[in-house]
Parts: sequence; structure tokens; C-alpha cells
Amino acid sequence: MTLLTQTQLDHYETKGYLALDSWISDEWLERLNAKLDEYIEVSRTAEPKDRRFDTEPEHSPDNPRLRRINTPTDVDPIFAEFALDGPATDLAEAILGPNIRFHHSKLNIKWHSGGDEVKWHQDIQFWPHTDFSPLTIGVYLRDVDDEMGPMGIVPGSHKGPLFDLADEEGAWTGALNDTDLAQVDLDSADYLKGPAGSVTVHNCCAVHGSEPNDSERMRPLLLQTYSRADSYPLIGVGANGATGRSGHQIVRGGAPTHIEVDGRRMPAAPDWSRGYTSIFDVQGN
Repeated sequence: MTLLTQTQLDHYETKGYLALDSWISDEWLERLNAKLDEYIEVSRTAEPKDRRFDTEPEHSPDNPRLRRINTPTDVDPIFAEFALDGPATDLAEAILGPNIRFHHSKLNIKWHSGGDEVKWHQDIQFWPHTDFSPLTIGVYLRDVDDEMGPMGIVPGSHKGPLFDLADEEGAWTGALNDTDLAQVDLDSADYLKGPAGSVTVHNCCAVHGSEPNDSERMRPLLLQTYSRADSYPLIGVGANGATGRSGHQIVRGGAPTHIEVDGRRMPAAPDWSRGYTSIFDVQGN
């Protein structure tokens, strides 16, 4: 079954993103929302150092204000099924081709009544790869309108400059500074909203962000990032070493036999990350 039309694929290529209304089935929505509600309850009494959760400073048992469920693929098998061999994987394959590498997942919960904004930024600087194929697939688990701080994306920005995400003194902030923002046509930003089950897809170089959630409803957005299998995260840079147990694995197709680095194509050895002895064993000596 063809998941995307050629028009949709062309839009992703030229604009750097897609918006797919009501794309996730009601069955999947019910399963994912049930897990979301379950972990919100768990977060009420979770220890401050519980690495599953990122909470606002005002978070308490009586007033939970959960910002994020970290690496949900490692937290619960339902999230793992969805991201590693489910609808999100299907969509990644439709865009990137048959051989797909999973990078990471997160469930951002922009809480109601002032849930945090996400300043304008690009993703690839947070977790550099050997190419720019990585993309992130987001699923709105609840209805999202303009008041709730939907994600905005600047069309075509994925083909523009890669910004420092630092302030004027060079300190890392994770957001474009005012000088760099002046180079971006923010007036053209497309704010991707829609009913529950709507899906967003954006390239790792696209400039995007979102306003605070001023509504009385929370805005949960389940995110999962993929790349082509021959795209490799650069370990030791940014968040590439903090993607959890599920990170970096091949989830569709097979591992590449060749890779390209600095314009040179070369054969690639098998992945021995789960066990390697020595060159003597490999060569049969």
C-alpha cells in the first residue's frame, strides 16, 4: 500500500515538512493515549531523579506538570511497537526508502495554562549525523488548535543555513539568536495543527518552534526520529550518546554494506557493537 502520494513526497522534498490530518488510526490513538494517562499518574509520585520524566518546576502530586516522557520506546512496549515496527516506521520507510535506522523518541507534553514554548531551532545540531536525511515524525495525541502552541515550520528552511544555536557571545542556547532569526522568513511559518491523530514530519535542518500553550488543554506530541540506514550518528557529539537502549538500531531493511564519508564511498564492516573479538578471529587465523 502506498502511504504517501507523489505530491506529498514532493512537498516534503521542497518544503522540508508534511502535515497529515487524522493519519493515525483510532485504535492506535486509544492505545497511546491510555499509556500517556498512565504515565502522567505515575509521574505524580515519581522521585525527582526518575529519568523517565522531565517536569516543570511547579510539578507536584496534586498539580502534575509533565514536560516530557523521555525515550518512551524504552519506557513501555506500546510506544516501542509504534515507533520501532508500527505506523511511524511505515511512514519513515515511505519517505526515506527501504533501509531505516531509528535514532530516538520522546513524548513532549506542553501542559495547559502556560506550557513551555520551544524557541526557533534546527534539530541536526543537537545530534549530528553523517548526512542530512534524519527526519522526525510527530503525532498529536489530542486535538490541537492555534491556542495550544502548535509546531510552526518555516517552509524551505531545510535547504538554508545551518545556524550556531548560540547567543551573541557564542554560548550554546539551543535556539537561533536574534541576528540569525533576522535571516529567516518567520512570517511564512506554517503552524501544523489538527485533530487527534494528525501527524507532522520535518527534516532535521528545518527551522521550527512553538509558542506556549495558553489553553486549558494539554498538548501531547509523540516524536520519533529516523534516518536512512547509511546515515550514522556522530557519537560523542550532542545527544547522540543519550538516545536510550533503542537508539541507533536498524528497524527496516538491512544494514548498509557501503557508506559515504567526505564524498568517498567505501565498504563497511558488519555491526559488531554486540560483540567483537579481534582481527585474528575475523580473518580466521
